[in-house]
This record gives sequence, structure tokens and C-alpha cells, in this order.
Amino acid sequence: MDLIKTSEWQTLLAHKTRLDALHLRDLFAQDAQRFSQFSLELDGLLVDYSKQRIDAATLNALLALARHADVPTWRDRMFAGEKINVSENRAVLHTALRHMDTTAFPTQDNNVMPEVHFVRKQMRDIVERVRSGLWRGFKGDAIQNVVNIGIGGSDLGPKLATRALSSLQHPGLHFYYVSNLDSAHLAPLLEKLDPRTTLFIVASKTFTTQETSLNAHTARTWLMAAATEEWAIAKHFIAVTSNTPKALEFGIPAANILHIWDWVGGRYSLWSAVGLSLALAIGMRGFERLLEGAEKMDQHFCQAPLEKNLPVLLALISIWNTNFLGAETTAVLPYNESMRHLPGFLQQLEMESNGKTVSREGEALACRANPIVWGEIGVNGQHAFFQLLHQGGWLIPCDFVVAASSDYPLPGHQAPLLANCLAQSSALAFGKTEAQAKQELAASGLDEIAIAKLLPHKVFAGNQPSTTILMPSLEPYQLGMLLALYEHKVFVQGVVWGINSFDQWGVELGKQLAHSLLPALEGEQANDAQLDTSTRGLIAYFRRYGNN
Repeated sequence: MDLIKTSEWQTLLAHKTRLDALHLRDLFAQDAQRFSQFSLELDGLLVDYSKQRIDAATLNALLALARHADVPTWRDRMFAGEKINVSENRAVLHTALRHMDTTAFPTQDNNVMPEVHFVRKQMRDIVERVRSGLWRGFKGDAIQNVVNIGIGGSDLGPKLATRALSSLQHPGLHFYYVSNLDSAHLAPLLEKLDPRTTLFIVASKTFTTQETSLNAHTARTWLMAAATEEWAIAKHFIAVTSNTPKALEFGIPAANILHIWDWVGGRYSLWSAVGLSLALAIGMRGFERLLEGAEKMDQHFCQAPLEKNLPVLLALISIWNTNFLGAETTAVLPYNESMRHLPGFLQQLEMESNGKTVSREGEALACRANPIVWGEIGVNGQHAFFQLLHQGGWLIPCDFVVAASSDYPLPGHQAPLLANCLAQSSALAFGKTEAQAKQELAASGLDEIAIAKLLPHKVFAGNQPSTTILMPSLEPYQLGMLLALYEHKVFVQGVVWGINSFDQWGVELGKQLAHSLLPALEGEQANDAQLDTSTRGLIAYFRRYGNN
């Protein structure tokens, strides 16, 4: 599909020209009901997109684009278990992991639920034994520390959720996440842990991912230095993988191996046994509440009309900002400290899924796809990069995410937190005009000369689009809805752009090159004829100063 030549695309270009003349101040002044018209609430999750630079006509044109791209059909194909991941010939069925009733899914003839229920039962058994103190280490001690070893979706998802729901965490357990090859990530952790009370979860679909494999073997060596006997591995290691033979070879017994399927992409794997560390932290019932929240969003995505469909609306607004308003980045700004890892999680979800220039048919895209996603805790950002958001001249759409009630309540903290969040979205939208700034300076007692000198610095252009997502509290059900909302948003964007959002071939090239360079860095003679001069020079430097 040559997207930019469609009548729907051309209509949106015309809307862009029309709206260029309007400021968000104008859009709000023209419509006293703007908030109610451009916000939706689902089971307490409120999404306010009224500060986006759209009006009703623009939104209708975007919905026409979604219909032209056949978003409903692609959605239904995904939920039916069709192999829409065409480059890998795989179905996309992470939604099965949060299908909570006893019916078949995705179809009666292709029902994956018995397998899902079996693994979920394995998780429940492990969770109950560890949390109750019945799971004992090689010296008979109860587990106190859980270390998740993974990378990408096997790290970002459970790490985000465990931190976000930390107020619900088992008081006798401590959780750690290791992903980096740099030994500075693992070594200081092992120095403070006791091997007798530490449980490792090795989360790797292939069980061959370099970063995870090396960290897992280092952890194994550390354990064996204390335990000495091979049988101790069964007391301290669990694997989440599709490669059972590799896990067995590592020494992990079959009873400690939880399966993950090829129809679960890494960045969608939190809902699987990859979420075991989270389930250990908040209990299996808490984990199931997370699944129920995600399932609620799945049902909404499947059943709500496009014009009232939260994932569809957020996807179309992002396409509008990227392809028509010209935004190159999107900022994710959670205001709750416990949501610290949300920007990193969404970076992978969005950019690994849709950071592509080739369509699912292998043709060059006619337009730019996914923006660069970045972000930070909002209150920290206010004292760092918000200056650029307000006066830097870049168009940077923002997602503000905050819970109305605190997960760690202290008197006098929550209202100022929310005040800052709401104030920033308002200031970015409406700015401050020259007349407003001049009036304020005059009211402060400055003379005309001083006012003229300061005035250019006190003007804020505003007109920065943002969406605000509010949750009643940070609890599993709401978090499940939030993460599934973003998942389906990314899927809809991919459908409109014509992208396969479920492969990630761009990740592979660097891995292949690293594998070929490793012998040279470890001291073997490099084949200089195959290396560029920069890489040769950098290898020579490492050989002088590096260590292994």
C-alpha cells in the first residue's frame, strides 16, 4: 500500500494545513466540552488526549485512515492466531497468556490454553513454595533473594512491573535484575548476596543469548564455589526458556524449567513465566490481577468501536504527530517514582517493534514510522530537560503518566506531585503569551527598561501536544491495563504503516558482528583484511589496556 498517495492521507495533509493556524489555546477556547469530547475512561484508567493538536474533523480523518488500513481485520487476525508475523512465520498470541476463563483460545481447533494453564500451575507451585519458605537452598535455608538474569523483554518487563508494584512486595524477599555483560552489574551484587539464600531465574527464550548465558554461567560458578555439589543447582536455579535441552545441559532439572512458546515475542513476555520474579514478589493472585487488567484492555480493543477505542486513538494520534506535525521524538514522563522503568520498557516495545523502514511485504516505506521514544521521571525532568520542552523550539509530544493515590503515602507529598504533573502538561499546551508575561513583569514592579530586557525570556510558545494517563492507584489490574494499552497502540501503528511489528531483525546484525570480533578481542589473530581501519585500531587499543 502506497500510504501517502491515499485520499485519506491527502485529507489529513489538508487538516494539518488548517490546524497550523490554530494554537491549543484556540482549540480549547472554541470548545467548552473539549475535555469530555477527547478523553476516555476504562475501569478507572483515564486517558486525556484533549491537549493533542487535533479537532473532531482531524480525528474523523485519522479514523478513516485506520479503516483504510483495515485495522479491525488485522486485529481479528492476530486474536484468531493467524501467523501475522510473516517474516518468522509465527502467530502472535501473547494475549493467550492473559486469557483468564476456561474457554478455548484462540480457536477450538487451535487451543493453546492447556499449555498456558500447565505453565501457570508450575508458576503457582513455585511461588507458593518460595513465598512460604518451603523452597530451601542447599544448606536448608529459606530463599531471601531472587535474581532475574535476562535481557530485553526478559528483563525490562518484569523489572518495570516489580518496581511499579513494590509496595505489594513480600517483605522477606529481595529482587534484583541483571542484564548487562559488564561485570559491574553482576559482581557487586554477588559480593553482597549469600549463595545459601539466593534463587536465580534464567529467562532466555533460546538459552543462548550471549549476555544472559554469560551472566548465568558466572552465577553458576559462584554458587558452585560454595555448594560444590551439582545437585545444588536444582535448589537455586530456575529456567524460563523454549530450549529445554540447553537448560538441562546447564544443570537445571526438568521440574525447574518453565516453557515459553515461539508465539510469544520477548517484549510481550511479561505475561508468561518470564513474569515469575514479579509473581514471587506480589504473589500469584497479584500476578493474575495483572493478567486480568491486560485482558480487560484486550476485550476493549476487540469490542469498542474505533472512535472509542483507546489503543486505536493513541496510535492514530501518534501517527498524526509523527507523520503530519513532524515530531521526531516522544517523551514518556511517569510521575510516580515506582514507574521509573516505564520509559525504558516503552523504548523497547515501540522502537523494536516499529523502528523499521521496510513494510511487511519487504518494500520501502513511503513515510517515516516510529518516533524516538525517551523519558524520565517527570519531577526529575522538570529540573533537567523540561527547559527544552518549554522553550527549545522542538515539537516533542509527551505522555504524562501518574497514579492519583500514592503507593507509599507520606503526609503532604501526593498533592504537590499531582500539581506538578498537571501544571507541566498545562504549561506545555498553553504556554505564556508576550502580553501575559509583560503584565506579570509589570505587576512585580519592574520599570519599562527592565521589562523590555526580560520579556523575551519570559515568553513560552506552548502548543506542545500531550496525553495524560491517570490511574486510581498503582496496583496490578491498572498496570496490566496500562501496559496492554501501549502494546495494542504499537500494533495499530504498525498496521497503518504496513509494518510487521513482531520481528526485530535489526537486533541481529550487531550480535553477528560481536560474535565475529570476539576472538580478536580475546587474543586470537584477527583477519585484518575483513575489518575496517577504525575497528582494527579499537581492537589494538583494547589489547593494550583491556582485561578479560
